[in-house]
Amino acid sequence: MTFLEQLQAHKGGLIHLKTQLYWCEGWDNNPGRICLILDAARKSAVDGAADGAHRSATPADYVAAYFLIDGQPAWIWVTEQDIELLVNDQPIS
Repeated sequence: MTFLEQLQAHKGGLIHLKTQLYWCEGWDNNPGRICLILDAARKSAVDGAADGAHRSATPADYVAAYFLIDGQPAWIWVTEQDIELLVNDQPIS
């Protein structure tokens, strides 16, 4: 199962976002937050729509994920290294 397929199968579930997010204003200095995943798509499907995330990989490794973050939905670029999928508060990756 690819990373994108894992995220799509986990819609409605919780993830642990292990990185800080980089917004237009800069880094948010808030690593380790728990978010709800609403959707996930290939990079080309939402090109330009994602707000930003840790840039630790090559662009081909990114998946666009739609998270509920601090009560607001946002498209975020993520890689497998950026998140843990949570099931009953236990990581599955």
